[in-house]
Amino acid sequence: MDDANETWALTPPPFNAEAASVQMQRSLRDLGLTLRAGGFERQGRRAIEFTVNDGAIALRLARRLSLRTPDWDVFEVRSGADQRRFLDEVKRRLARWTDDD
Repeated sequence: MDDANETWALTPPPFNAEAASVQMQRSLRDLGLTLRAGGFERQGRRAIEFTVNDGAIALRLARRLSLRTPDWDVFEVRSGADQRRFLDEVKRRLARWTDDD
């Protein structure tokens, strides 16, 4: 058997959007956000909206917290790496929003 011709690749398990959504919701609650009607709020202001569809999580993250309709940045989570990047971005914005208050 010729080992030089064999290619070993470690592939991650397929992304489970439902399970990742539950995990992400828990992480966002741990960051102090409140879950309400398909999204998260901070101090009564809409910060994040999300939907799970087609094996991915579609997210909208507010640029700034506002009592009116905020401007949104759109994200799509299709892997564990995407999920970690999104949570890191939420942490950065939470720090910025805290500084702005």
